[in-house]
Amino acid sequence: MTTMTLAALAQGGELGTGNVRQWLLDNIVPLVLLAVALLLLWLGGGKGDNAGVMRRLAGVVIALAIIGLAVSGLGVNVGEWIAGLFTG
Repeated sequence: MTTMTLAALAQGGELGTGNVRQWLLDNIVPLVLLAVALLLLWLGGGKGDNAGVMRRLAGVVIALAIIGLAVSGLGVNVGEWIAGLFTG
């Protein structure tokens, strides 16, 4: 494909990132979560450091919440709500 053909596809609305985004959400995010879970178990669970595992798990939960806000598109609503706390 030439650059002209790709530009024509992009202008015609036939070329987009929707499928790539969906593939990432369906495949990469679960694999990363599985890797993080295994890493947490390997680093802290084997040594009996349950408190350390829970601290790291809290960071993972916060990261998941941020990813959820980014994927759902509700980040703008949350930002407006937080701004409303200070300007209301």
